[in-house]
Amino acid sequence: MVKLSKKLLICTSLIILFSSIFLSVPSFSADTLSPEISSPAVILIDYSTGKILYEKNMHEKRYPASLTKVMTAIIVLEKCELDEIATVSNNAVSNIPPSYVTAFLQEGEQFTVEQLLYLLLIPSANDAAVVLAEHVVGGTDNISEFFVLMNKRARDLGCKNTNFTNPSGIHDEAHYSTAYDLALIGQEAMKSETFRTIVSATRYELPPTDLYENSRRFSNSNLLLNSNSDYYYRYSTGIKTGYTRPAGNCLIASASRNKLELITVTLGSEQTENGLSERYLDTLNLFKYGYDAYAIKEISKKGQVVQTINVRGASYDTKRLDISLSEDVSVLIKKANLSDTILPNIVLHDKIKAPIQKDDILGTITYSVEGITYTYDLIASSNVEPSSTLRNILILVAILLLLGSIRYVSISKGKNPGTKKQTTKKKKKKYIQY
Repeated sequence: MVKLSKKLLICTSLIILFSSIFLSVPSFSADTLSPEISSPAVILIDYSTGKILYEKNMHEKRYPASLTKVMTAIIVLEKCELDEIATVSNNAVSNIPPSYVTAFLQEGEQFTVEQLLYLLLIPSANDAAVVLAEHVVGGTDNISEFFVLMNKRARDLGCKNTNFTNPSGIHDEAHYSTAYDLALIGQEAMKSETFRTIVSATRYELPPTDLYENSRRFSNSNLLLNSNSDYYYRYSTGIKTGYTRPAGNCLIASASRNKLELITVTLGSEQTENGLSERYLDTLNLFKYGYDAYAIKEISKKGQVVQTINVRGASYDTKRLDISLSEDVSVLIKKANLSDTILPNIVLHDKIKAPIQKDDILGTITYSVEGITYTYDLIASSNVEPSSTLRNILILVAILLLLGSIRYVSISKGKNPGTKKQTTKKKKKKYIQY
């Protein structure tokens, strides 16, 4: 019994020792890569799916400052043509507080909508925001209608904690949003190729006008795009900076790398003790986290055959039909799970039968990956001809339908093609003249 007790004690000690060793091994899941964030409210999302990859106080209401101009741009791009001409009003140049950025627009100057959008988004010109808003609603007297459009569009996007009272972001206690809502707005704006082109530009030059004799040159306020900046990020594609004293430093940023496009929002940022900008440091950390933890996995290519079926009523040569993908299939996935097998769910239409044309949609294929559902159309890879018997039946049916329509037209005109009209000819009497 003593020997047994000693053996049991030794085994127990070894178990405890190995358990302590293995339990002390760190986990390398995506959660351990969480970024160091100083800003009071931030969010990181995948552009294509909207999936939230990281957040901190994302629903906390805060002042958006000039991030407001992203929504202004959305409304303008939806309501106007780029070559429309807008005239600078007195209201646009006289009611901008002195500390706010302007493009030095002069009352009476005329610009295209496209020029004004560059001024709105590159230097963040507040006078350009007012000119655009007035142009959309038809003048200074109707400016409040533009705020209605902004708020309605925000609600349509799913923004539940946003209220706009001006088109530029000039401070107002009733003018607020959240990191989550602004991510939705940024995601929507980036669907426009015009918007993408503008917010990725590093500089813009406004040519002279009759009322301003010199060119006006502006640099993008987003230092992620500036190759001479300490915050330069070569994968950056936009989007918009913002600042007021009550709002702090704000930024909606986007980046694209290895087919993965990310959007970040930072609100209420300040400066570090070393005088560095928290909004840029936090944004860079968010991008690093996103690209370190996630990737785009290509599952299948457009045209790949996913199933082969026998089509009812088809000719012998075409009855075997390959069903293929209508487009490439790519999914967002944690890098730790890249080797996982992803099985699809295939649903074909009921009663698939001849005839079928190439590229006809015959069903869907769905992949569920880490909480996101991806659905794609399945299409016919080739034509399917009806069998000769079926073709003859279809021809006969077509003939009968045609005859039926002819009979219907005849009856409707008061004629009966099945009977002959009875005619009686009176015999003429012949008179013989003597």
